[in-house]
Amino acid sequence: MVLSSSLSHLALLVSLSANNVLAAPRPSSPMSLSMNLKRRVPEARSADDISAWAANNKLALEAKYGNTKSIAKRSSGQNLIVNQKADSSFFGSLAVGTPPVAYDVILDTGSADLWLASSDCADSACDGVPTFKASDSSTFQNKSTEFSITYGSGAAAGSLGEDVVQMAGFSVSNQIFGVCDQVTDNLLNSPVSGLLGLAFQTIASSGASPLWQTLASSNAWDQPLMAFQLTRYNNDSKATDLEPGGTFTMGATNTSLYTGDIDYNDIPDNDESYWLQTVSSITSQANSISISSGSSALAAIDTGTTLIGGPADAVAEIYSNIPDAEAGTGQLEGYYIYPCSTTVNVTMAFGGKSWAISNADFQAEQLNSNTCMGAFFSLETGSNAPAWIVGDTFLKNVYSVFRYNPASVGFAQLSSEALAMNGVNGASTPSATIGSAAATVSATAGTRDANSAVALFHSSPSTTGPIISLLAITMTMFISLRLV
Repeated sequence: MVLSSSLSHLALLVSLSANNVLAAPRPSSPMSLSMNLKRRVPEARSADDISAWAANNKLALEAKYGNTKSIAKRSSGQNLIVNQKADSSFFGSLAVGTPPVAYDVILDTGSADLWLASSDCADSACDGVPTFKASDSSTFQNKSTEFSITYGSGAAAGSLGEDVVQMAGFSVSNQIFGVCDQVTDNLLNSPVSGLLGLAFQTIASSGASPLWQTLASSNAWDQPLMAFQLTRYNNDSKATDLEPGGTFTMGATNTSLYTGDIDYNDIPDNDESYWLQTVSSITSQANSISISSGSSALAAIDTGTTLIGGPADAVAEIYSNIPDAEAGTGQLEGYYIYPCSTTVNVTMAFGGKSWAISNADFQAEQLNSNTCMGAFFSLETGSNAPAWIVGDTFLKNVYSVFRYNPASVGFAQLSSEALAMNGVNGASTPSATIGSAAATVSATAGTRDANSAVALFHSSPSTTGPIISLLAITMTMFISLRLV
């Protein structure tokens, strides 16, 4: 990977990680729309810059994890994802208010709150970022309740509000979210205006039901699940600013993007907080790694994290099988370096099938012409958080499914069609269009409105990011993933 001298790129990665550092029947013919994504070429970075990023990344991830009535079913929504800056972030949009305005948000299965930067935000982090103006929405209600959330690399604070939120053809009429007039540096990177948490309500700082959980529990989806297929560009020196990022599907799986069965494993002990899995085995260069049992084997499957963090002893054992690998020092403490010429073979299993991590993903950063930094690093999480945080280093290699009921995570082998998307320069991002949303549910009552809601997605004067389109039953949109 090309090195970068830009500390701002490293700060983006850290901020993204902080907010995260926090076989079901297949649909016979899911209706959906797709959207192209783009990504930015990374600038050359020095070894010192990478070391600073690595140190902050580790601290951010540790901080993040330290501390109804049914309605008629409403099919599914399929959206293509935007891959930005060499797999460092995947961003997309949702619409808020009446009339609805689109905002780019980070999608994060490692947290559970929705928040947007407010038009009253005077912090530098909000400069150049499309912001939410409550007075522009006729359906906004101020809950007069303070809201704050802290991530490893910063914090956001403001108050809670309630409004119509639409996404992928679905609408929640009274979604509670944070309207933040205080945002610390590095937490936002234009055009991203906020974050959408995709974990369970039990870990929501606001206490509110997450958008996805309201939809899943209300039977608004054909199937109570959401799925990701992510692309890889971190090994493509010709990648542009934005590239196709893969596919996000709500309410179904996309059978064209995977082959064989989905290997589901239930969330241990019905602990519906993070999307937890038990690490059952890891191999490094074909050698088995010792995995502790119990809580020490729990992993959060986190789309908002780039790398993979785990217990120091297990991580050290992984690198002990890689010739000439050495523990990092200084700002690289907790990380490991090794010769870039080495092809690394690592697999992970979570109670079922074992999944391989590509050498391209294991090679997280190139410090110089000969030395690379590995994607596994040691970290210490809080007593109530999982010991392992498994991010996109792993998830780019599988089709991942997050199922609400029964609560479980599933993985499947990527299809040739999905794999062919890696490293392929894509078309420009789509422009705004107008469509209709078929289903509206209530976050409190979980019932469907008598009349279908019409969703007119448009951009406010300050909106510079991609706008989503709702078309009949499905919608094309962008997704954003916070990476460590």
